[in-house]
Amino acid sequence: MARKSSTEDLLAPVTLAVGQEDLLLDRAVQEVIAAARAADPDTDVRDLTPDALQPGTLAELTSPSLFAERKVVVVRNAQDLPADTVKDVKAYLSAPAEEITLVLLHAGGAKGKGLLDAGRKAGAREVTCPKMTKPADRLAFVRGEFRTAGRSATPEACQALVDAIGSDLRELASACAQLAADVEDAIDAAVVGRYYTGRAEASSFTVADRAVEGRTAEALEGLRWALATGVAPVLITSALAQGVRAIGKLASAPRGMRAGDLARELGMPPWKVDRVRQQMRGWSADGVASALRAVAEADAGVKGGGDDPEYALEKAVIAVAAAARPARR
Repeated sequence: MARKSSTEDLLAPVTLAVGQEDLLLDRAVQEVIAAARAADPDTDVRDLTPDALQPGTLAELTSPSLFAERKVVVVRNAQDLPADTVKDVKAYLSAPAEEITLVLLHAGGAKGKGLLDAGRKAGAREVTCPKMTKPADRLAFVRGEFRTAGRSATPEACQALVDAIGSDLRELASACAQLAADVEDAIDAAVVGRYYTGRAEASSFTVADRAVEGRTAEALEGLRWALATGVAPVLITSALAQGVRAIGKLASAPRGMRAGDLARELGMPPWKVDRVRQQMRGWSADGVASALRAVAEADAGVKGGGDDPEYALEKAVIAVAAAARPARR
C-alpha cells in the first residue's frame, strides 16, 4: 500500500506521487480526484503527459477562473518534462493557485530530481509508490487489500495468494477484490486454493501471451480452459492489459539502449524485455491503442458492465490477436 507522508490532506495544493509502481501511482491520483469531486462534483480534471505540458500550459490551466471552479491537474512522468516546462512548474510551486490541486507523478530516480526536490522544499504532500520487490512487502499489500475491503483473511490465505498470483500488484489487487466479493465465509488457504493455486498465473498470462502474439485459436483455447478451471475473468483482462502495455512501452523506448539500461527504464526484468521484443513484431501504435480499448471494454464487461463476461473476454482476445497481426486481418 502506498505510504503517505504525515500530511493527510488530499486537497493539498501539490501532491507528489513518487515511485515506479503503476497501481499505487494510479491510486494516488484517484484518491485526490475522489476527494476533489467530493468537495465539488463539477471538479475539472486534466491528466497530462510530459509532451502535452508545453511552456505556458500550466499557467493557462491554473489561471483564475471566472466561476472559481475546482480543478485537479495531473502530470505523469514528471521526470521527463523538458527544461523550459520544469521552470514553469517550479515557479508555480512557489505560489500555487487556490482551488487547484497539482499532482506530479515522478519515478523518483536521479532524472528530474531538481523538480522533485523543489516540490519537497515547497512542502508538497508526498505519497511513496515504490516497486514491491520483496515477498514480505507483497504479503503486507495483500493483507492491506483485505483490510480495506473490510474482510479478514488468514495468514496462510494471504501467503497462498501471493504464491499463486506472483509479483504483479494489479493481479494481486484484482484477486483480493474477487475473493472479497465472491466469498461470504472466512477467506482461508483452502478458498484461495480453489480459486488460484497452480493455475491463475499460468493460465491468465498464457492467454495474454498467445493473444499478443496473434495466435487467435490458441488464445481462445487457453481462455476457455482458464474459465472452465475457475480463473477469475478480472485476472485475464489484467493479464491482457499488461501484455499490450508492455508492447507499447517497449515500442516507445529510446533506441540503441543497452539491454540492462532498457530493462531499468521500462521497469521490466531483462528476460521479459527479450520476450516482449519477440512478441511486438507486427504491432503498430494504432494496434496498441485499439487493443487497449478492447481490453478496457472487456474489463468493464466482466466487472458488471455487461451481461456475458465470457463473450466480453472472447471479443477482447480476438481484438488483441487481430491488432498483433494487422496484415492478416
